[in-house]
Amino acid sequence: MHRRSFVKTSALVGSGLLFGSQAFASLIADEIINVAMIGCGDRGKGVLSVIKSMPAKYKIKAYCDLLDFRLKEAEKYVPAEAKAVKDYQKVLDDKTIDAVFIATPLSEHFRIAKDAVLAGKHVYVEKTMTYDITEALELKKLVKQHPNQVFQVGYQYRYSPLYFKVKEMIQSGYLGKVSQIDCRWDRNGNWRRAVPDPALERKINWRMYKEYSGGLAAELLSHQIDFINWAFETQPNEIMGSGGIDVFKDGRETYDNIQAVLRYQEKGMIGNFGATCGNAHDGYLFKIKGTKGSVSLLTNTGLFYPEERTKKELDIVDGVTGATKIVVNKDGGIPILDKATIDGTNYALDEFYISIATKKEPASNINTGTQAAICVAMCNEAIYSGTKQVWKKEYSI
Repeated sequence: MHRRSFVKTSALVGSGLLFGSQAFASLIADEIINVAMIGCGDRGKGVLSVIKSMPAKYKIKAYCDLLDFRLKEAEKYVPAEAKAVKDYQKVLDDKTIDAVFIATPLSEHFRIAKDAVLAGKHVYVEKTMTYDITEALELKKLVKQHPNQVFQVGYQYRYSPLYFKVKEMIQSGYLGKVSQIDCRWDRNGNWRRAVPDPALERKINWRMYKEYSGGLAAELLSHQIDFINWAFETQPNEIMGSGGIDVFKDGRETYDNIQAVLRYQEKGMIGNFGATCGNAHDGYLFKIKGTKGSVSLLTNTGLFYPEERTKKELDIVDGVTGATKIVVNKDGGIPILDKATIDGTNYALDEFYISIATKKEPASNINTGTQAAICVAMCNEAIYSGTKQVWKKEYSI
């Protein structure tokens, strides 16, 4: 290990990071891809706002939602000529639309994605890819039968320069032998949306109900679960979990307090993944701990904390650097990148565009989306049933 190696810029030609960069996207094509958004809730509008910022790449032809007020809210993110529709099949029947984005409740992902693939569309589906394991495996089989259509799943960490750098650190052995992963995504609030009409309760607050939602594991922790799969090129062998409706006794069905322990036997690692709606102090917490050092990540910044022997190899003594460009914070952390990254959705949508233009499979694809969906489903089964879940051979990608 050389003390300057940590800050050395990597040559990433041909890597997923290059193919996720805005700079590269501007070099490859001048084609504008006609797209539609299916699902105009909070996430759908968020993605629409990013699409709107990329007029040289995408043109929004239609936007779809069952709820009139959602369509009204989406108007400011779409061109005046875009069509507002309530039936997603009308979107799929439109031959001028090349690709669709799916940001509906989780329970609808499989049905809409399947129909979109059969309709010949490129598909970007938000995480988690499917509600259960059976759907994930069936969708994977279908997508494999349509190799000329791009299928991307909305796990933005696979395109972030920060998380790509952390993956490099892991794969190169920079952290040493990793044995522990600690992840949290906490909030202090009931996670409810306002309901203008009581009849719309389940449609608006679908995350609260098992019929539609995978709860905290699917909506939040799946990002971190997917990153560990990707960074270590593995998946958990067994999963244990627990949880309950411990804070908000308001008729919800999905738990507001969960904890899952994922055992990665072949890597000798334990992953602790938890979330609560009852305390926001930690907020987003993501720590990966190795014998040479650990990383502590937020969504857009991260720090490397070397162990004592690693400090000596980096010429770091008592938090002070020697003749090196490495900058050490007061708490002993070294910034992984010089500056914070932008919203990961920007990187992901660049990748989707490039994948369509170059017919290259995206980093977050049907294989990895299936893997993550299975992990989330196993977490939920462990959490709700209290029984240990074991990875099966037929799940492997």
